[in-house]
Amino acid sequence: MDGNMGKIRDIIKNILGMGARKQEDDRAMYIVAGLGNPTKEYEKTRHNVGFEVIDVLADMLGTTVEEKKFRGYYGRGVIGGEKVILLKPQTFMNLSGESIRAAADFYKVDPEHMIVVYDDISLDVGQLRIRTKGSAGGHNGIKNIIAHLGTQEFPRIKVGVGDKPKKMDLADYVLSRFSKEDRVLMEDAFKEAAEAVRIMITEGPDKAMNQFNGHKA
Repeated sequence: MDGNMGKIRDIIKNILGMGARKQEDDRAMYIVAGLGNPTKEYEKTRHNVGFEVIDVLADMLGTTVEEKKFRGYYGRGVIGGEKVILLKPQTFMNLSGESIRAAADFYKVDPEHMIVVYDDISLDVGQLRIRTKGSAGGHNGIKNIIAHLGTQEFPRIKVGVGDKPKKMDLADYVLSRFSKEDRVLMEDAFKEAAEAVRIMITEGPDKAMNQFNGHKA
């Protein structure tokens, strides 16, 4: 009887150990979130460049962003031996923080290990700017993320989409699409932004800033 009880205890320990290992395996070290608006209506608009960078990064890592959770779509990958969650919030831009906070809480990822990719009208088309912290700068998606995380100190990659024409409404501009010429520049910028993510994780933000800040695709 005592022998059987011992075997049962060993089995329970193994089961608990497997659960702990699985929880450890599921733990991500970084979250890379690209901002945008869901539905086909907004595909390839200026406001959705974050989504497009995530798609390019997923291709680079040989993964997809199709699992649904955290009020968004997400996928898993590995960069430089670090487990990475790729996230595309589906909350609409102004509520992006809800999705990112949910993923951060689930994986217990600190803000300094989150990289947010989004559009910036103050930069020329195809230009990148990397920062480790900062204010929202008028971007409602970032404003909501700061509100939900309670800090401005998270890395971000700004992807330039060009300034709006003087007489054009800002909302109309960021929800518009690129010209054919600008689209070519943006395709290159998406690849550079994906590479910037890789360098930020493997070599640090300073290295990425030195390489990409001020450079135009």
